[in-house]
Amino acid sequence: MEADSDFQSVHWDNTPALEEDAQLGFSPVDPRPSSAAAGAPAPSPGFRTDYETTADDADPTVPKWDGFLNVHVADPVKELEGTKDMYISYAVKSQTNLPFFPQQSMNVRRRFQDFVFLWQHLSQDFAACVVPPIPSKHRSEYVTGDRFSPVFVEKRRQELQRFLQRVSNNPTLCRSTLLRSFLDSSEWSVSMHQQTAHPPDPEGKTSFFDSMTDTLVNSFSRIRKADERFIEMKEGIDRFEEGMGSVDRLWSRARARENDLAGDYHDMAVGVQGLGFLESGITEQLNHFANTLLEYSSLIKHNVTRTQDPFLAHLHSLQSYTAMSRTLLKLRDQKQLDFEDTAEYLSNAQQERDRLAAIREGHPGTRAGGIGAVGGYLRERVDALRGLDDDRARVERMRKLDVKIKDLQAEVKKVQDVSEAFNDETLREQAIFQASKQAEMKEMLGKVAEGNIEMYQQAIEEWDAIIPMLQRIRVDV
Repeated sequence: MEADSDFQSVHWDNTPALEEDAQLGFSPVDPRPSSAAAGAPAPSPGFRTDYETTADDADPTVPKWDGFLNVHVADPVKELEGTKDMYISYAVKSQTNLPFFPQQSMNVRRRFQDFVFLWQHLSQDFAACVVPPIPSKHRSEYVTGDRFSPVFVEKRRQELQRFLQRVSNNPTLCRSTLLRSFLDSSEWSVSMHQQTAHPPDPEGKTSFFDSMTDTLVNSFSRIRKADERFIEMKEGIDRFEEGMGSVDRLWSRARARENDLAGDYHDMAVGVQGLGFLESGITEQLNHFANTLLEYSSLIKHNVTRTQDPFLAHLHSLQSYTAMSRTLLKLRDQKQLDFEDTAEYLSNAQQERDRLAAIREGHPGTRAGGIGAVGGYLRERVDALRGLDDDRARVERMRKLDVKIKDLQAEVKKVQDVSEAFNDETLREQAIFQASKQAEMKEMLGKVAEGNIEMYQQAIEEWDAIIPMLQRIRVDV
């Protein structure tokens, strides 16, 4: 992927033009270069955008950004408090320079069900996109009654923030008319009703049974001509997931040890306070030392809560996002299998047609392999038992095969076009996912570094303050 295709927000310093946005709580995302805004992504199966492909589009596998879209989820508020219909609403603040948004600054309030509706329809409308996951509604907090607790609400707010930011970083998803209504419309309920009453692509929708059937059939099939590009992508995802799983286990273990360490420092502080009652000459110094131990214990606990727990939450979210990328690769494989199976069906029909023609000309040919060959052989035997004229039956069979071959040729061309278009979309989506993943990993590690620096700086100040107190202890030799 070229430099212009990458997220330019992956840097440590905020640009001066965006400092005001950062003060308002918006994540700084630089506008895309003008060279990347020359054209829109080519529409394909599963894509609903406002722009069609132009002749200026160079490589369809390279993502193109037309600008930036910053979204911030904040200010959770209890609505209808005290009633059985109580829910939490969130302020969704957006800033953009994209031309297809009606205004540059938008501010609306949405509830969790609205986010779920947006995610469901983006997944349906943009089947060729890596649609980021949304936090699950089925949590233990709904059973225990803690779903309105400040801790749970804040965690959900952060997850919804990540969901919308990932959507806004995708140059195709951010063009969605539904997303535009979600971020700007004051009549969101009307947009939801219209979306439900008028499905975007009724002809392209498949039933659950059809989807399950395709999945089961393809699970026993293997791609005959594997594409090295997508093999490399799958292997990269495998390695990344393995590494993330290892980090998850080690980080959880370190977190548990940090909590144990904080408890040990607390117990040590209690022990030092006990010594103060025995050593009357240095009681004041021992009490100050015990207070420092308590402060240090609190700093460790605070660091676990403010730094390590958010890192783990973001890590789990990134693992779910990676799973969506793997799902897209599996869907691409299904498209290629559809093409290969249809092409094989056409090849068998052509071989059978050539074999029948060779028999009529007095040159028996080799029967095509597969189930179709067995069916042709059985059909000939049944016709012979019925006393039908072999030559006339072959002519009729050849005529039907000619019709079938013509239909299959058109179908193979159609399926091939879909498969190739899906390949381009998959390559583009993987490039977007890689850029988003790198930006998020930089953000995650940066926050961990900043959190630990802050904790240790405060710890140094606490320990520096106790040294003069300890130096006042007189030791007679």
